[in-house]
Amino acid sequence: MHRLLAAGLTVVMAAALAVAAALGIVAVLNATPDQPNTPLVHYEPPRGGSE
Repeated sequence: MHRLLAAGLTVVMAAALAVAAALGIVAVLNATPDQPNTPLVHYEPPRGGSE
């Protein structure tokens, strides 16, 4: 009976740790600022001439 109780507590603690880690990761990802969406390469629009 003692081993069954220890196994059950281990499962409960592991599940709680996994949930806490997931919530922590989500909190860290939400805390990071959004990066600006600026293109690295700019292309000039074609001039009005026809080819």
